[in-house]
Amino acid sequence: MSTPLPIVHYNDPVLRKKGARVAKFDAALATLAADMVATMHAAEGIGLAAQQIGRTLQLCVMDLRETKREFAWELDSTRPPLDLFMPLTLVNPAVTPLPSEDTFYEEGCLSFPGIRGDVARPDAIRVDFQDASGVPHTLVCTGLLSRCVQHEADHLNGVLFIDRMDKKTRAKLDEAVKALAKETKTAAKT
Repeated sequence: MSTPLPIVHYNDPVLRKKGARVAKFDAALATLAADMVATMHAAEGIGLAAQQIGRTLQLCVMDLRETKREFAWELDSTRPPLDLFMPLTLVNPAVTPLPSEDTFYEEGCLSFPGIRGDVARPDAIRVDFQDASGVPHTLVCTGLLSRCVQHEADHLNGVLFIDRMDKKTRAKLDEAVKALAKETKTAAKT
């Protein structure tokens, strides 16, 4: 049975670290991915990156089955039902934006509880990745699924959603972000 893990909050240094490429696909990796899915579900999130549980790996998970399906997807040149491939584990993902308009959408993050803000991202992407067994896949997607992949892939490279906000949006959140950073620092001392 999978065990939910503690989620790291902003200003923990691990959130700014680029994850190491995963080379070993074993039972420990599969267990970690399952624990991350349990953690994401327990926190009522749709995505979670390894850095958010204190690990610096190129590994993230997502599950959009409970969201409005206002997005398109093609996995390995087919369109399987979401229930067949979600929750989805992405290992060593490489994201490529596809020709599309940038869209603004309000994002949140499990490492920033209660903090949300608009972020501009390409609507359509292609992501090449491996699953928890090391099998390579290609996912082409739009909408919320695309945004989720980009958000989690950013985490794997030490980039946070607040870094993608324009100055005006970020300024509105500055007080809440500073308060969270202070709480994280205080919690680390205890």
